[in-house]
Amino acid sequence: MMTSTETHTLDLPGVTLTYDVRKAAETTEPPLLMFGSPMDASGFATLAEYFPDRTVVTYDPRGAGRSKRTGGSIESTPDLHASDVYAVISAVGGPVDIFASSGGAVNALALVAKHPSVVRTLVAHEPPAAQVLPDREEALSAIADMRQTYERDGFGAAMAKFIAITSLQGPIPADFGSGPMPSPADFGMPTEDDGSRDDVLFAQNLITCTHYEHDFEALSAAPTRIVLAVGEESEGTFARRAGEGVAERLGLKPVIFPSHHGGFMGGEFGMAGQPEAFAGALREVL
Repeated sequence: MMTSTETHTLDLPGVTLTYDVRKAAETTEPPLLMFGSPMDASGFATLAEYFPDRTVVTYDPRGAGRSKRTGGSIESTPDLHASDVYAVISAVGGPVDIFASSGGAVNALALVAKHPSVVRTLVAHEPPAAQVLPDREEALSAIADMRQTYERDGFGAAMAKFIAITSLQGPIPADFGSGPMPSPADFGMPTEDDGSRDDVLFAQNLITCTHYEHDFEALSAAPTRIVLAVGEESEGTFARRAGEGVAERLGLKPVIFPSHHGGFMGGEFGMAGQPEAFAGALREVL
């Protein structure tokens, strides 16, 4: 089934947002919106190919990829990202189905809490919602330390801590931030601080995303069908445990998807998952 791709922009407060529409030649289903955060649309290129029978919409979140900030504060909240997504849905026409991963899943849950009528089904994949973890205080402290590391030492040092915390299996120790950390060089990253402090992950989204307190009352009352998805290879990790925690708060059972946190990708960022199997699971859930 042939598809054609169109790229559009939206001028919104503080950003020029870029989104892509892969139009299916024939479809009776609503558009399928795929997004992450801070990952841009390129991370969903492989997954989109497995849905030629759906009109697939992807977008670059503000500050990421082609969506350039145009002023104002660097830091962006999930509610602000949700407003951006709502603008995209309004432009393409809703209601839509959504597959949202990582920080995108946090933003999508914020969207459904505020605008439930525009989302038919939300598949929220491993949202890093630290507030629902049993080790909440330790997690929030470790994340705050990561942000402080970024402000003090720059991107490489902060990313080394980010990889350490996201790959850790089990509860986060109280002294996690003060313990020994791998060198950025161990991950092929720069050890020198280039002086910049506007990174889309560390400066813009890290604290607001992970510290966000979801409106579970609004989510439970929403007509939207909500599915929490977690990776079969992610057991015990921060993002999977958070996804399980969100599911529990909503009285849901999380659905196990193939592969890991980036299991839908085909190697776009060097961490290939099982995109064909992942797409099959997503199609079945939808």
